[in-house]
Amino acid sequence: MKRSEINQIIKEAKDFFLEHHFNLPPWAFWSPEDWKGKYEICSEIVKNQLGWDITDFGMDDFHNHGLLLFTVRNGSLDKGTKNYCEKVMIVKEEQVTPMHFHWSKTEDIINRGGGNLILELYLADENQQLTDKFFTISTDGISRNLKAGDKVILTPGESITLVPYLSHRFYGEKGKGQILVGEVSTVNDDMTDNCFIDDAGRFPSIVEDERPIHLLVSDYSNYI
Repeated sequence: MKRSEINQIIKEAKDFFLEHHFNLPPWAFWSPEDWKGKYEICSEIVKNQLGWDITDFGMDDFHNHGLLLFTVRNGSLDKGTKNYCEKVMIVKEEQVTPMHFHWSKTEDIINRGGGNLILELYLADENQQLTDKFFTISTDGISRNLKAGDKVILTPGESITLVPYLSHRFYGEKGKGQILVGEVSTVNDDMTDNCFIDDAGRFPSIVEDERPIHLLVSDYSNYI
C-alpha cells in the first residue's frame, strides 16, 4: 500500500467515526513528531499495539480485500494486568476480510451502526483445515445451530461470539453502506494468534510516497 492511500483512508475514517459519534483517544490524532520522546509514558500503547491499523492482507487491493481497525485498549499475554481488548473497525460494502480463525482469542463482533455485516462461518480443525462439521454459535446470547459455510447477517445492534477455531470471513452487504464494527475480546495478539485459511498476510508492505499523518501500530518502532 502507498502511504498516501493510507493517509486518505485515515482521513475518511475520522469523518466516519465522527458521524457515528465514536470518539477516539486524544493520541489517535498525534502527528509522528508528537510521539518523539514519549516511549516511557506511552509504552503500553506501543507494546500492546494500540492505535491505527490498516491492512490489505498482502493483496494490494484494499477496497476489495482490506480492513481499517483502531485498537482502543488491549492487554498483554505475558502480563496479566489487563485480560481484554476493544477495537473499532470500518468495513465497506463487499470489502472482504479473508477467512481466518484464532487459536486463543474469543471475540464478540458487534454491528455498531451503518449497513449490514455478513459473516461466513466454518469450524476449523487442529490441522488448520476447514471442516464440514455442524456447530453452535451465540448471537446476542441466543444459541443457533449452523452447518459449514452458513452465513450470518448482523444488522445494526446485533453481535456474534466467535470462539477459537471458529473460522470466519466477513464483508459489508452490497447496497447497505459501510459499517461501524466493534470488537470486544480477550487479549489480542496479531503477531501469533491469526491463522489465515486464504493466502493472506496480516500487515501490509508500505511504499513511503509521503509522510504519515498518523502512525500505524506497525510504525511505532521507526518513530518512537
